[in-house]
Formats: sequence, C-alpha cells, structure tokens
Amino acid sequence: MNSNTEKPDRLRPMLDRDLEMVMAWRNAPEVRKNMYTQQVITLAEHQHWWANIKEDQNSKYLIFEANGVPAGLVNFTDIDPVHKTAFWGFYTCPDAEKGTGTRLGTCALDFAFGALGLQLLTGEVLAGNAASLAFHKKLGFREAGRLAAHKEIDGAPMDVYRFELKAAAWGQTRSKLLIQIESRYRDGS
Repeated sequence: MNSNTEKPDRLRPMLDRDLEMVMAWRNAPEVRKNMYTQQVITLAEHQHWWANIKEDQNSKYLIFEANGVPAGLVNFTDIDPVHKTAFWGFYTCPDAEKGTGTRLGTCALDFAFGALGLQLLTGEVLAGNAASLAFHKKLGFREAGRLAAHKEIDGAPMDVYRFELKAAAWGQTRSKLLIQIESRYRDGS
C-alpha cells in the first residue's frame, strides 16, 4: 500500500453480483488466450458454470480486491481437507496495474496455507504462457512435471506444465515478495 488511506489487499468470496464482471475479465483476449477453454463464453454458459460450482464444498472462488476495487479472480479447486491439497487458478482484470499479480498471488497463497490449511498447492500452466510460467517460479513453486500434449488448443496438442508449492516453501518465499511489494510502493514504480 502506498498511503494510509488505502484499503488493504484482500480476497472475498465471489458473489452472484460479480458474475458479469468476471465474465468480462474471462472473455478479454489477453486472459482467454491462456485458458484451457479459449472461446468467448456467453452469459448463459457463464451462469450455468456458476450454478454448478458456487455451492461446491471442494472449491473456493474468490475476488481479489486491491484498495477496495475488484482486480482479479482466484480459485481453489479439488480441495482435499484430509490430504491438505488443492489446485489453484487465477487471473487479474485486463486493466490491472503493474504489480497486481504479485499482490494477488501473495494474498491467495496466504489464504491457501492459512485459512484453508493446505500443505500442498498445485497449478497448471499452458506451455505457451511464459508470463505464468515465470510467475509460478517467482512465487516459489517448483516444476513438478510436464504433461505432453495434455490439452488441445485451436486443434493443436499443447503441453501443460505442472507446478507445486509446499506450505514451508511459501513461508520462505513470502518475506522476499513482501519486500519487493513494499519497495515498489516506496520507489513509486
């Protein structure tokens, strides 16, 4: 945060009222190109998806707010409370300011290893998504394997990289990221 009047970053549950905003983010070309399903999603399709997942006890869909303004979506799926594992996904809104992803990631991982009590978080990234590959490494994830020709994108097989982050590793990475976030605000960059 860069002043005392700003609200802290936070995650809050996605609500029915967020549906059209999230659909607009998801349909933005810069977001859509990195998804497993890359076609434009209709409102009816989006409503059907939301109706199916909003009550799922093994999933959490959260809105990331930066200074009180919605700036991204985070999801945790296949939450296994016994083994303390889950998958995650995320994206920032298309017009998010530089640094929003790091702030979202920090908030999301604090939630995963704090409130959810996870010990292991897994993410998957399309091979062509260089920014997300680098982002996962920045957050302390380690590459856990490559699924060759795992998804078909525009009729062509695409590799998927799988990343994993353990709670202990997040504890080590977190302090470094907070220093980066704070210095960005101090320096005004």
